[in-house]
Amino acid sequence: MALFFVAMYYVYIIQSLKDGSYYKGYSENPISRLNQHNEGKSHYTSLKCPWRLIHLELYSTKSDALKRERSLKKYSHAQIEVLAGSSKNLISAQAETSPQQIGD
Repeated sequence: MALFFVAMYYVYIIQSLKDGSYYKGYSENPISRLNQHNEGKSHYTSLKCPWRLIHLELYSTKSDALKRERSLKKYSHAQIEVLAGSSKNLISAQAETSPQQIGD
């Protein structure tokens, strides 16, 4: 019997707790990726640690995830705040996630 694994791709938005700025990206493992950001392993985000995950969307293809990530990079702060509170967000609006809660 053959096992098949379906890769899923996540588009995420994280917010710096240092200055409130946002970073948008995609990953197959957003929890691991958040930890990398918080450990300073990403050059762009290393100076703005710590980060918290505020928005998460799921896509079945890498192409769709990359298209969505590109579109989110054009969003204003106000648009991101609306999106984070919308039904598109896989993260519950009631359960804000701090960096310490991720991956524990």
